Amino acid sequence: MMISTRGRYALRVMIDLAEQQTNNFVPLKEIAERQEISEKYLENIVKNLVQNGFLEGLRGKGGGYRLVRDPDQYTVGSILRLMEGSLAPVSCLEQRAQPCGREAICRTLPMWRNLYELVNNYFDGITLADLIAPAQSGDDYVI
Repeated sequence: MMISTRGRYALRVMIDLAEQQTNNFVPLKEIAERQEISEKYLENIVKNLVQNGFLEGLRGKGGGYRLVRDPDQYTVGSILRLMEGSLAPVSCLEQRAQPCGREAICRTLPMWRNLYELVNNYFDGITLADLIAPAQSGDDYVI
């Protein structure tokens, strides 16, 4: 599985907004500058996030974007699935996959299902709040 630039940048936008800790709208230009991402490229990403209820946008002076929920209400999994469409490691596990004639005899299907479950559980167990939390003391030990 390879997470696209679109998915990674959506996470960066969401983290950036979560770090602002404000109810104010944050201009896309500021987000783009902080994240060193093209504002034009981010326009499509935030449009998708707004249309799907992850962000709220406001046009004009004082406009920009903000989270509609608290950072602990967004999981990495929900953001990535929105942007990527699926986190399935093989096409037969996609939501609307065509039935596979080999399913009954496929020796690898259980392995792919387990991986799919692990990936989803892992990403669904991480929230934006987790990603913006300061490192715990002791977590910075280096050998």
